[in-house]
Amino acid sequence: MMNVTYKPVAIVTGAAQGIGKAIAYKLAQQGATIIIADINEPVGNSTVNNMIADGLSALFYKVDVGLADDINAVFYMVKTKYQRLDWIINNAGISFFKPIDEMEISEFDRVIDVNLRSAFLFAKYGAPLLRKSPNAAIVNISSTRAIMSEPHNEAYSTAKAGLLGLTHALANSLGPTIRVNAICPGWIDVGNAGLLQAKDHLQHPAGRVGIPEDIANLTAFLVSRESAFITGQSFVVDGGMTKKMIYEE
Repeated sequence: MMNVTYKPVAIVTGAAQGIGKAIAYKLAQQGATIIIADINEPVGNSTVNNMIADGLSALFYKVDVGLADDINAVFYMVKTKYQRLDWIINNAGISFFKPIDEMEISEFDRVIDVNLRSAFLFAKYGAPLLRKSPNAAIVNISSTRAIMSEPHNEAYSTAKAGLLGLTHALANSLGPTIRVNAICPGWIDVGNAGLLQAKDHLQHPAGRVGIPEDIANLTAFLVSRESAFITGQSFVVDGGMTKKMIYEE
C-alpha cells in the first residue's frame, strides 16, 4: 500500500474501459488520484462516476490522443488543477486489421498517431511536471504483437514494437528522475469470457486467458517505489503463450 500521506496523481490514457479501466481502478484503490484521458466521453464519465461512488478519486478528461493540441491541453489542466503529476500510463490504442492492399495510408497513420506518437507526446509534455515528483514513472502498454505477428496487422504491430524502442530511449533520456517501462499483454479477455472455449485457455501454460487485472497488477508494481531499480524494461504478460509452440492440425 502507498503511504497515506503521499497521494500520487496519475494520467491513464484510454481508461474508459478494458485494460485501462482496470489500471485506473487499481492505482486509485492504492491511493492515487486518476485522470482518465479518453475520447469516449459517455463511457469515461460512467467509469469515473462509478469510481467516485466507490470512494476513489478520479476525473474524466476528453482527449483525442492522436492530436498534439489535445494532449497539451491535458497537461495544462493537470498543472492548473493539481500542480503535480507522478505517473503516466500510456494505454490508449486502436487497430485496423486489414490486408495491406486494402489499408488506407490514413488508417496506418492514425494507428501510429494514437498508439505510438501519443506516448512520445505524453512523455514530452508531461516531463516538466514528472520531474518534480519524488517517484515519477511512465508505463507504456505495448503488446505481444510487438514481438510476434499474424497477417494483416502491420500498423498495430509497428506501433506496438515502436513503443518498446521508445521505452528504452525515454528511460535513458529521462532518467534517473523518471523511470520508464513497458508491458506487453498477450490475450486479455476484456468482456467476452462467455465466448471463450477450453482450447483457448489451454493455449496458455498458465492455464487460462488473461484478465485486465493481470496487467493492472504489474502496472501498480512498476510505478511503486518497490520497482525503483527497474527502468527501460519490457515485460511480457501472456500466461506463457509466446513460449509455447502451437502446431495447427
